[in-house]
Amino acid sequence: MHKLLNRDFLNYGGLFYFYFMIWAIVLAFLPLWLKDTAGLNETEAGFVFSSMSLIALCYHPFFGVIQDKLCYRKNLFAVIAIALLFMGPFFSYLFQELLAYNVYAGALLGSGYLSLCFFGGVGVVESFIEKVSRKNGFEYGHVRLFGSLAGATATFIGGMLYVNNPNSIFWFGSGSAVLLCILLYLARVKNEDTTENTAAAKAPGITKQDVLQILKLKSFWAFALIIVGTASIYDVFDQQFPNYYVTFFATKEAGIDTFSKLCATQTALEAVLMVFAPALVNKIGAKRGLLLFGLLTFVRIAGSAVFTTPMALSAFRLIAAFEMPLMLVSVMKYIASVFDVRLSATVYLLGFNLAKQGAVVIFSSVAGGMYSSLGFQSTYMFLAASVLIITLISVFTLSNDKALKEKAAKEKLVAAVEH
Repeated sequence: MHKLLNRDFLNYGGLFYFYFMIWAIVLAFLPLWLKDTAGLNETEAGFVFSSMSLIALCYHPFFGVIQDKLCYRKNLFAVIAIALLFMGPFFSYLFQELLAYNVYAGALLGSGYLSLCFFGGVGVVESFIEKVSRKNGFEYGHVRLFGSLAGATATFIGGMLYVNNPNSIFWFGSGSAVLLCILLYLARVKNEDTTENTAAAKAPGITKQDVLQILKLKSFWAFALIIVGTASIYDVFDQQFPNYYVTFFATKEAGIDTFSKLCATQTALEAVLMVFAPALVNKIGAKRGLLLFGLLTFVRIAGSAVFTTPMALSAFRLIAAFEMPLMLVSVMKYIASVFDVRLSATVYLLGFNLAKQGAVVIFSSVAGGMYSSLGFQSTYMFLAASVLIITLISVFTLSNDKALKEKAAKEKLVAAVEH
């Protein structure tokens, strides 16, 4: 327990809290702002979100390599934190004017900034804190729960801010970014001044060949495959689920009210389960954690297609509270166990973020057409079948991380005895 209450743990928890506070409050209300304040229609707003995803794909390869080269240094994280300081001025004085002048040019320029802050920047934030968590001796999953708490807080206060003044949520983001920058400045890495760390700094740096070698590994493509077949479909399923959910209520308003309460319950449950996820993944192994995530995703999607009462749909929705902690912890532990830890940020941003967002762009288009032609239930069965097939393939293609850890421990013991 003392590890969870020390200064460093709380400092990095604060980084997650304020970063995801800004993320949640801005992205949750961005669709409304684009329509109500900027005056965009659905097609134009869709172009903004598509541009954000596509531009983020360009950031990932560079961000991963840069962060691995920086290792424990905070330079790239600082760039993102400083960019977040300008959230309020950007929306109040620049973005709206750009969109009014030319929707598509404004969307592209705005997406470049928003992708830096969010869809591109999130990989830097998560991979940096994961590296530091291993160095500082605390579980990534434990410190990540602060992000879930931030989401719950943003849901609570965001509506009140937006009703009073739509631009106030972005100025709230700027204020949160001030605290984010202060916490980043104060953040420490354990033993960063020791001879061990000095020797690590003098070790051969990451080269272009190191990065290219990742792309030649079967284990990398096996990892990317399960992310494409599970995490990306998880996101695609959630995109339109609210529209499906509310159709099973007497009125749309009643459905929306119930769904908002359901999401709040899910977020709270997710934060609690994040505490226990590291222990579970340590026990069963990261590979089995990823496979279990795939199985739960299949059950949630298929169940939502077959069982269509409000109570059943709500119960299947709450499975997401188990899925998210399991996925986040399993992904980080799998990367640390199977790949060269010096390249963990590169693997994370390429194998997880890049693969996931690229697949979301493709699956979103496919699912959108299927919703119109086949309906929600048939589309969900297609998505569920895709998840199940790729999860079954991954049983044979993913590396056994527990066996690799045991082998590494034995080699370390032998080396110690010989020394």
